[in-house]
Amino acid sequence: MPRALKSLYVQVLIGIGLGILVGLAWPHVGVALKPLGDGFVKLIRMLIAPIIFCTVASSVGKASDLAGLGRIGGKALVYFEAVSTLALALGLLVGALLQPGAGFNVDPRTLDARAVADYAARASHGGGLADYVLNIIPSTFFGAFSSGEILQVLLVAILAGLAIGRVGWAADPLLRGLELAGEAFFAMIQLVVRLAPLGAFGAMAFTLGAYGPAALVRLGALIGSVYLTSAVFVFVVLGAIGAAAGFSVIRLVAYLKEELLIVLGASSSEAALPQLMEKLGRLGASTKVVGLVVPAGYSFNLDGTNIYMTLASLFLAQATNTHLTGWQLLSLLGVAMLTSKGAAGVTGAGFVTLAATLAVVPSIPVAAMVLVIGVDRFLSECRALTNIVGNAVATLVVARWEGALDRAALADGLRRPPAAISADSELRRGPRAPAQPTSAGSDFGEGRAS
Repeated sequence: MPRALKSLYVQVLIGIGLGILVGLAWPHVGVALKPLGDGFVKLIRMLIAPIIFCTVASSVGKASDLAGLGRIGGKALVYFEAVSTLALALGLLVGALLQPGAGFNVDPRTLDARAVADYAARASHGGGLADYVLNIIPSTFFGAFSSGEILQVLLVAILAGLAIGRVGWAADPLLRGLELAGEAFFAMIQLVVRLAPLGAFGAMAFTLGAYGPAALVRLGALIGSVYLTSAVFVFVVLGAIGAAAGFSVIRLVAYLKEELLIVLGASSSEAALPQLMEKLGRLGASTKVVGLVVPAGYSFNLDGTNIYMTLASLFLAQATNTHLTGWQLLSLLGVAMLTSKGAAGVTGAGFVTLAATLAVVPSIPVAAMVLVIGVDRFLSECRALTNIVGNAVATLVVARWEGALDRAALADGLRRPPAAISADSELRRGPRAPAQPTSAGSDFGEGRAS
């Protein structure tokens, strides 16, 4: 086998290309291949909860620093809110300038709302702020793992880590056990990720087989606007933030190319969450910061979802010739900020949050969502790609802000992105060494060694 074909990066590219070919040439076969993509995402999601728990609980247990934990969380939330606002504002600005929905002249009375009734119902039962906060608390300790809710697992992990820290030296065997369990779960991820080319093949074949190129042509203006805005956000907005923090976003994207391809194929940012945590640790971000900021960012820092919601809302208003006042635009901005929180990185969640956002502007008919349901899969891929880059940048910025970033490791890692790794060499590498203290002398772990 040629050396290039042993690279996961190349294998995923081939899988995506073959998926597109099958989906276009044999649509029925493409639709039938959907379980391949769904199965891969389920395998990854199966391992997310234990990885987050072991990583966060062990790092918090070693530090036992409630003040430091709260400081990291506070800085992360400040960053999340500031950058999310920029993403929402950019979406509104581009939507107002490009007007992708202008000229559609759709009569809302001719739309069949049954196709979006389920999404609207799920959005209406989302509950208020109190329900959202209560949902973070699991019914039982193990319920957090069975539900798959990232924030619930994060809460349980933080509490467990603080409790272990209070026990003291007697809990050292438990800490070591958590570290070893974390290494084992990361090894499992390395096994599962070898299936990424197959998952990307099935997911792309289904997407093109189910919706076809016609959907892309009909709503190309919206798709182009979302992808253009997301690119501007990543390379201009996040690029400026990264430059201020001392790193290049372009190099970071190159460093995460395998994870981004997995996200593109699976249309889910959760498909790369464990790998993202591991790679950010290699760049010198402390285990404690990575373990807290990345999982929290998957609920609170969804830049791609924010861009999509504002652009899609304006698109539907323009397509149905609905005039929005300045107050309605501000209301849309504020509600989108709230409804985006907790939206998962899996296909369809963004569509539910869009329904919840439109509820604040009754003049935009919810039935108009049927116009974009056919291309939501393509838009979901863009949302997921933007979300994962946004969370990588957020983690490095918060780590730098906290003084828990090994700048030498960051510069070295981005200067020489990891070479393509063959499947055999990756599996022979074995478990990774436990985290070591950073060269800066902080009490935070450096992350997982490569």
